[in-house]
Amino acid sequence: MSRTVRLCLILGLVIVAALAAAVMIGETGFDGAQYAAAFSDPTSGPWEVLWQVRAPRAVCALMVGAALGLAGAVMQGLLRNPLADPGVLGVSATAALGAALAIVLGGAGVTGVVEMSALVGAAAAGGLLIAASGLMRAPEALILFGVALSSFAGAATALIFNLSPSPIAQAEVMSWLLGSVQNRSWVDVAWVTPAVVVAAVFAGLSAGGLRMLTLGDEGAAASGLSMGRARAFALIAAAVATGAAVAVAGVIGFVGLAAPHLVRAAVRGDPGRILAPSALAGGLMLVVADLLARLTPTDQELKLGVFTALIGAPLFALIAWRAAREWRL
Repeated sequence: MSRTVRLCLILGLVIVAALAAAVMIGETGFDGAQYAAAFSDPTSGPWEVLWQVRAPRAVCALMVGAALGLAGAVMQGLLRNPLADPGVLGVSATAALGAALAIVLGGAGVTGVVEMSALVGAAAAGGLLIAASGLMRAPEALILFGVALSSFAGAATALIFNLSPSPIAQAEVMSWLLGSVQNRSWVDVAWVTPAVVVAAVFAGLSAGGLRMLTLGDEGAAASGLSMGRARAFALIAAAVATGAAVAVAGVIGFVGLAAPHLVRAAVRGDPGRILAPSALAGGLMLVVADLLARLTPTDQELKLGVFTALIGAPLFALIAWRAAREWRL
């Protein structure tokens, strides 16, 4: 059994335990009889809480985290930059722009409009990046293009927020930008899951190209692989995964940056083999983060995007510090 397969199995088992904890633990405590009813009586209140409130929320967090972890691994491999994440090329920002525009125009009241608008925004960013990648071979140039795209989308979102005449719409946009899986249902799970599967397929198709890019552009070109196609597949994977995550949960940062670093050593830095473990690590991170956010004793539940940044940033600083020590050695 390879190291990657063993790592994925371990992560899978931990995810199952985390999902079970997320379903069984919450602000509302149940006794033994209520838990029994939750598993035997679909008409009972405990059954409703466990399987129609907590379970879809936990699964949604898992899929969103997996999407972000996968997108982060793809971006870091494509750009050969360990600091890359789904937001570095502007995909998250353009998806948020699409969602914000739909909310301000009144689309929040129509099922699926905001989610579809976020996906359209991510698809537009992906198309621009694919076109740019054909003209900008150097990863530094693509990063600069992505930063410009992200800045423009962020400014446009702020303009929409500023010009919105409705305080309710402004509050909805702000809530979306902070990120959350609160009140998500099985419908939301059905939205994000196929997108994650599609993104995983394209990421798998790009794995060979990402591995060859570690040899440099000349070495990759000499490998015989179509690097233009590999870059396009990688960008499609990142755009679809990020767009789906933003569509369902809003903007949640840090997961796509940190998840690949948590598993990189176990796969010896191979950008092709890191994809699946990164997705699993991202899903695990978000399930645990959402559970902790729910259990934090505050008057209002912490937004998931805020919580991941508060908890994740110090953790990533520790990872960076340890990496810096290894580089000095």
